[in-house]
Amino acid sequence: MNFLKGTKIYSIMTGSCPVCQQESMYQVSNPYKLNETLKMHERCSHCETKYKIEPSFFYGAMYVSYPVGIIFAVSAFLIGYFLLKLNLVATFLLIAATMIISLPIILRLSRNIWINFFMHYNKEKKLS
Repeated sequence: MNFLKGTKIYSIMTGSCPVCQQESMYQVSNPYKLNETLKMHERCSHCETKYKIEPSFFYGAMYVSYPVGIIFAVSAFLIGYFLLKLNLVATFLLIAATMIISLPIILRLSRNIWINFFMHYNKEKKLS
């Protein structure tokens, strides 16, 4: 994934600082530690970027989580119904299970996408 370093996709997929991409924004790398899924560092230790730009900044990520969730649900539908040839009830259960299991990932991806709308990679900050 290092070939994408310096792009927004790298920051979104790895959860790294959107400005220097040197460290993770999250205190715990495992999103399935549910009580710590959304705990973030206050600032980046490399470039001092403040992640929470304003109070309630990440409430906007809930608008991003809807289309991200739709992508997961449609993927589960396509796999269940067309590839696995499941009936509609089994496909619905597969979609529900996919949404429940992938919720921590969807939450983090949504936050990563949201913060990358407002912050941009800066090569000079990476060097300091």
